[in-house]
Amino acid sequence: MIKNISNLGDASVYCDFGSEVNENINSEVIKYFNYLSKLVKNKKIEGITNLSPSYNKLIISFDLSLTTFSNIKNSLEKIQIENEIKHQSKNIKIPVCCEDKYALDFDRLTKKLKLNKKEILNLYFSNEYFCYMTGFIAGMPFLGDLEKNIRCDRLETPRVKVPEGSVGITEQFANIYTFESPGGWNIIGQTPKKIFNQNEIENPALIKPGDRVTFYEITEKEFLNWNE
Repeated sequence: MIKNISNLGDASVYCDFGSEVNENINSEVIKYFNYLSKLVKNKKIEGITNLSPSYNKLIISFDLSLTTFSNIKNSLEKIQIENEIKHQSKNIKIPVCCEDKYALDFDRLTKKLKLNKKEILNLYFSNEYFCYMTGFIAGMPFLGDLEKNIRCDRLETPRVKVPEGSVGITEQFANIYTFESPGGWNIIGQTPKKIFNQNEIENPALIKPGDRVTFYEITEKEFLNWNE
């Protein structure tokens, strides 16, 4: 349920679903995102140019030549989300190689968490993760929620380059770098699986908000010979 609707600049609407970050609130964000996307696709609402969901917010961008903030707000306030509008979530399994050359931050993590590498990985791989949002770089999934015992802050100095496919953790989230990018997450491994394929026009992102993800460990040989 949207708690507050406000202006964000000249041509965006800020929909606030609450201050907490949890699956229930994020599911509401995703529900509205999917419903509005359907309305835009079917041309039942005019002027919306982009929808950007996050953990507990939804930003709606619009064309000022076609509509106004008041029009969008009135439309939102009248919307009754249909019960049958549900995200068809997928269960996705991601292979991860955690050999030292791919797991860049275990020295830091073992000192910060007071756990050894095996203990950290056992907690990481035994959990199921919920995709709250994608962003920062194209298709990068933000996956919650990490076991409390392995939550750690970001690197004090971010890396200039994090390899594509790197799997990172910080605070309550895990993520996967879909392209080589700067970043400050704690890297615990790397996946050979393609998470974002820019050549796929319709569905370039493997993981979407609302999907559930589990990780499993593979050897370096499996990593190097991966052919999916």
